[in-house]
Amino acid sequence: MISIAAITIVFLFILILLGVQIGFSLAVMSFIGVWLMSGKLSVALAILATTSFEAVRDYVFAVLPLFILMGAFMSKSGAAKDLFSAANLLLRRLPGGMGVATVAANAVFAAVTGVSVASAAVFSKISLPEMVRLNYDKKFAVGAVAGSSVLGMLIPPSVLLIVFGMLSETSIGKLFVAGIVPGIVLALIYSAGIIIMSLMKPEIAGRKRAAGGNGPYAPHESKTLAAGETDNRESFALTAIKALPVFLLVILVLGGIWGGLFTPTEASAVGALGALLVAFYKRISFQQFKEVLLETAATSSTILFLLITAQMYSRMLSMSGLVVWLGDQVAASNIGPGVVMFLLCVLLLILGCILDSTSILLLTVPLILPIAAHFQWDLLWLGVVMVMVTEMGLLTPPFGMVVFAMKATLGDAVALEDIFRGSLPFLLMMVIGVLIVIAFPILSTWLPSLM
Repeated sequence: MISIAAITIVFLFILILLGVQIGFSLAVMSFIGVWLMSGKLSVALAILATTSFEAVRDYVFAVLPLFILMGAFMSKSGAAKDLFSAANLLLRRLPGGMGVATVAANAVFAAVTGVSVASAAVFSKISLPEMVRLNYDKKFAVGAVAGSSVLGMLIPPSVLLIVFGMLSETSIGKLFVAGIVPGIVLALIYSAGIIIMSLMKPEIAGRKRAAGGNGPYAPHESKTLAAGETDNRESFALTAIKALPVFLLVILVLGGIWGGLFTPTEASAVGALGALLVAFYKRISFQQFKEVLLETAATSSTILFLLITAQMYSRMLSMSGLVVWLGDQVAASNIGPGVVMFLLCVLLLILGCILDSTSILLLTVPLILPIAAHFQWDLLWLGVVMVMVTEMGLLTPPFGMVVFAMKATLGDAVALEDIFRGSLPFLLMMVIGVLIVIAFPILSTWLPSLM
């Protein structure tokens, strides 16, 4: 049975590499695997039927479409522009201040979207034109947008953390809280990296030599200010007030989960309602409202179908005994947990070059759980680490979903290669962030322990 399961996994990857949709590939190979192991077509059909009926009908699965709905409303409402304007007013005097403002706005926006691709598309339209207008290097500017957009899958609510929680049967509420500190750490690393790069090479952040050409670098002064940018306190207050509803929504959702006022499912409903009110306050059009519903339906149905087929995949693996055998092999090999974690990260990085983040978790989480149990890894910490490493795949060729989303948004304004090159320093910063979270698990486990 183990050999049958191993063969089906090999053929599963072959189908994916041939371009067959991941959900269909999981369903077909799981069905064939159960059929071959049981020798009965009726057993395979029964597992297909029961899994399709039971896999996503649990109450907790409502969290997925509701948080996606919340994120879609916030994306269409123009909240990101208000966040960027407020962050830019606060941080614009720092070296590379507009890049730091992009990171800060993306970090807050991540707490109401949970989808990195959406953040990349939105901030490509908002912050990138302003950075280019103020003579920021284009590769540096697109790198700041691409790099900071991956915060969307780490800072809660995160679709990937929801998927990991469902696959590993871990508390989604605690996973959300576990992602907060690592998300802030990564945002601080990005900000520090932008400031250091701007100090080392000021030209990339729109700064020029002082008169004479051999003096210190001086801030580049533009005759026009960034969108919504003024120098008086009254205008700053008005800008901050515009961004206030987003902050209140973040506090309501995450504070409610952490304080025990809401379950994650209830928080998703409260968040969706709050995002709807913000969208009405921002006066979204009927066409935009329609787009939000269609986008939510399309995204939710795709992910829920993947979760159904992932349940079939997990049942096939359990039936084969491969998962138990894999855990026993690791236990018998005397390989240290550090080596296993390194190999896991390498595997996730390789898969990130060819697959999307959700598919990677669907394929790897069922296999890694027995190994995690052997090493007594905290699943909250493991989930955060896996999501962080998986997110690195959004910036790596040839797949790089964030990069391609930015290219689709920007069109011919920037070359695809420039986005990949600009993202490279931020990819290296992500490596630093991952190493810090691996070395200090308390960053992921401290806040959940207070719940």
